[in-house]
Amino acid sequence: MFPIRDHNPSGRRPYVTWLLIAANVAVFLLFNLSLDEQQLAYFYYDWGFVPRFVTEGVSLHGIVSHMFLHGGWMHLLGNMLFLFIFGDNMEDEMGHSGFALFYLLAGLAAVGLQYAADPVSEIPMVGASGAIAGVMGGYLLLFPKARVDVLIIFVIFFRIFPIPAWIVLGIWFALQLFNGAVTPLDGGGVAYWAHTGGFVAGVAMTLPLWLRRGGFGFWNRTHGAPPHPEARYPLAQSRVPQVPRRPR
Repeated sequence: MFPIRDHNPSGRRPYVTWLLIAANVAVFLLFNLSLDEQQLAYFYYDWGFVPRFVTEGVSLHGIVSHMFLHGGWMHLLGNMLFLFIFGDNMEDEMGHSGFALFYLLAGLAAVGLQYAADPVSEIPMVGASGAIAGVMGGYLLLFPKARVDVLIIFVIFFRIFPIPAWIVLGIWFALQLFNGAVTPLDGGGVAYWAHTGGFVAGVAMTLPLWLRRGGFGFWNRTHGAPPHPEARYPLAQSRVPQVPRRPR
């Protein structure tokens, strides 16, 4: 099950989202294509988030710089796709500067929980997925019934299904909790606790905005869907409507 797009067009150009995607891609191309495997390993230790270094009070820049590093093409493309799908709507709701701050704080919260889980780990954590998890958490709170097109592949057969966001993102979050609970902390691989921390922080930081919109009353008015016409795609034999911009 792989999300590829949502039916939730934004009312403003998501400049911060585009800039974050461009920065991540540029950093990946600059270093992953110019360094060999051993040099990359040292590079990740120097610029990734290594919990033991933070415990010792050294290389603290990794707390932020890790958000712009990725371990491979699939890691990069997967993260950027999720940011592209969900970031524009959160930026639309929060404004450009508000979204930029939200993204950074979600990434820091992801670091915080990953650090708390194993403060002496020497395994470098890289990737924007903790911050992007925060974006997904905020999106879930604001638009639980926004339709998300999910690509489902059955061996040689594939099909796209529109599924409510609360199912897609809820399943994703549940998997992070489960995998975090059963995966040894010293096993490396995916930083499940960072994903969990970012997601929870994203929900918490979006809560004031949700309350200003009316809280449960906002959900009742919109039925949990975006408060504007949804996008329709050619695969559904429909057209993308012109979405009026909401006054700011």
